Amino acid sequence: MSAPDYRPSFPDDRLGVGILGCGRIAQSAHLPAYEKYGVDVVGVWSRSPQTRATLADRVGHAQVYETAEELLADPRVAVVDIATPAQDRLRWVAAAVAAGKHVLAQKPLTTDPAELAPVLAEAERRELRLAVNQNGRWAPAWRLATLLVRDGAVGQVLGVTHLHDKPLPPLAGTPFDDIPHMLITDYLVHWIDITRCWLSGTSVRTVTASDTRTPGQPGHARNPWAASVSVECEDGARAHIQVPGNVHTRSGSCPFWIHGTDGTIRGSVLLGSDSVELEHGERTTRFALDGQWFVDGFAGAMGELMHAVAEGREPENSARDNLATLGLVEAARRSAQRSGSAIDVRIAL
Repeated sequence: MSAPDYRPSFPDDRLGVGILGCGRIAQSAHLPAYEKYGVDVVGVWSRSPQTRATLADRVGHAQVYETAEELLADPRVAVVDIATPAQDRLRWVAAAVAAGKHVLAQKPLTTDPAELAPVLAEAERRELRLAVNQNGRWAPAWRLATLLVRDGAVGQVLGVTHLHDKPLPPLAGTPFDDIPHMLITDYLVHWIDITRCWLSGTSVRTVTASDTRTPGQPGHARNPWAASVSVECEDGARAHIQVPGNVHTRSGSCPFWIHGTDGTIRGSVLLGSDSVELEHGERTTRFALDGQWFVDGFAGAMGELMHAVAEGREPENSARDNLATLGLVEAARRSAQRSGSAIDVRIAL
């Protein structure tokens, strides 16, 4: 069985990009992704004067703006790639839309979907495309799994399972530690988002989540280091995401399973573990993968936005589509706040 084409792609006419918030993640993932795929980065801005002082050597011919307003006013910038801290994000999205720019914004776009409504309405009035940087959707293994599910390779999805079998990123003493229920409301958003993609076509009726401190977790780390999120759908399909803590292993990975009425997809992402295999009937197909989440996933999210602009359609990762992800995250947060009590919802996927 041949693999569907899961790799990032771009239209022939690639729009000029301005990166608003050119900090650590933008420098380690956004810029390398755009360099690899030939995206024209017109200019960058960081709120930190120290960062701006070092960017000239990093970005080559691109302009380093002294202010975000300079970036938004530059007619060469057609797409604003927003990678600011979460608390500032929606404000900058609104400013970019007001400046007539298409937008790709980091997740989570907001913690309050009601705040997003006027921004969505303004973008639609101006015929601008507003997308969320759910770059995990284009991690090679997850993207291939998505396309296989869409093609009916496993029939109707019965269940999705994720295990976070790797160390956590640095959390204690970072801005992440200031976000309540951080694993559920920020870090696991990619896992929640891809899970809802694989459950597309059904509706979620119950969300359950919990987070707990773990043995050996340092006292100054404010957020719990273990978390789980479970969803139950109207058709009986279920999903479960498990983070046991800051695990210690020499062969870390993030394995996943998609079980369906006609077959099973199993695979993994991150730390070089990327793999996908499809079990259907008596046959097992193992797919060779090219690329990794970092940095190809970031290119995929931008490429989809540019295709949508070129083709006059909404991107797969549109802000409106992301409302379902935000709804699941909010329900998971409420459940965690209530010690894991089930939250009844009606969220169409």
